[in-house]
Amino acid sequence: MQKKFILILSFMLTLATQSAVFAGDNIHRLWDQVLTENVITLPGGHATQFDYQAVKKNPKQLTDYLAALSAIKKSDFDRWGKDKRLAFLINAYNAFTVKWIIDHYPIDSIKDTGSFFSSPWSKKFISLFGQKVSLDTIEHDWIRGSGKFNDPRIHFAVNCASVGCPALREEAYTADKLAQQLAAQATRFMSDRSRNYADKDVIYLSAIFDWYEEDFEQGWYSIASLYQFVLKHKKDLSLNQKQTQQVVDESAEIDFLEYDWSLNDIKSR
Repeated sequence: MQKKFILILSFMLTLATQSAVFAGDNIHRLWDQVLTENVITLPGGHATQFDYQAVKKNPKQLTDYLAALSAIKKSDFDRWGKDKRLAFLINAYNAFTVKWIIDHYPIDSIKDTGSFFSSPWSKKFISLFGQKVSLDTIEHDWIRGSGKFNDPRIHFAVNCASVGCPALREEAYTADKLAQQLAAQATRFMSDRSRNYADKDVIYLSAIFDWYEEDFEQGWYSIASLYQFVLKHKKDLSLNQKQTQQVVDESAEIDFLEYDWSLNDIKSR
């Protein structure tokens, strides 16, 4: 009888420990391992590639991580601090995107997995907070549309598994490092000359700024226009004095580059 009681008590303590881990940023340790083992940083440090084939062959870490995410209750999530909630949603978006890719791998582009009537981002294949949702739900409803975060740098953190995307970060996002991680991702992306650069009187920017320009006009750090955001990153863009003044005057022409939807796979280059 005593032995049985001890076993039951041990089991309950194990469950409590697991619940405590899942409730905190430690939940992202599995995703951190997946990223550490499978993200390849390209020369220059601006872009990364991902080993989808390796994860498809051995998906356990990713599968366990997604199961842990799906086990989180909405009531618990709502009690978390802002940075913890945002880190959770960014990681979830990126991890479920990888899940979507390996479920369809091999492919040349994430866009190949959609249909004429439904994009891959609108597919409700994700289990979160007791419901089936899509990647669009996470990004546009819970991150962008909630009004709770108002941080345009999320566009340098969420990754759509494409060459044109900002780099998939080599580590998981966590509450305690989120501010530094988002700042680093912004600098990394804005200083990437294949995605953003200035040439004479024209500022060439990623199509991301065209699609989500409104997010850069919402007053984050008092920035109310795309020109002001560009000015904040003048050093990253290596703007000279004349170009900087044109941005200040909002007389510089802004043009948007074509987006590269090729899969950010290590085998694609």
